[in-house]
Amino acid sequence: MAPKTILLCTDFSGNSGPARDLAVDYARTFCAKLVILHVIDTWAGFPAYEGRIPIDVGQVVRSMESAVTDDLTAMAKQFRSVVGEVETHSRFGAPAQEIVRLAGDESVDLIVMGTHGWTGLKHVLLGSVAENVVRTARCPVLIVRPDTPAPD
Repeated sequence: MAPKTILLCTDFSGNSGPARDLAVDYARTFCAKLVILHVIDTWAGFPAYEGRIPIDVGQVVRSMESAVTDDLTAMAKQFRSVVGEVETHSRFGAPAQEIVRLAGDESVDLIVMGTHGWTGLKHVLLGSVAENVVRTARCPVLIVRPDTPAPD
């Protein structure tokens, strides 16, 4: 089955680069719509502690949203020359939950995402978004390691 809609999950890190390249290549090859998502992680209650933090959390959130929107807009512009249809989304929440939720909302056929490849204590403490997405998504998930070479 050729995917008609591909969801690229990005955290804008270098680790997400190979996943980005592969998702764009798949979208071009299969003439699929490319949906790009960045989730601003609300781990540890942020921004729920807004009233207890002596900074303007609203300003911080607006600034984060603006930066994410700018980065997603730039990505979409770059990819539209290669892939016909590109759509972007940003969300606040637990990344794995928001990825799976958007995949369902957009009837995604394939989720493509990178992994940090953490093991040991980092994995235990920080968890694995990729692992949680694989366990809960209703569509195939392609996990791309950071050392995966770009497609030719």
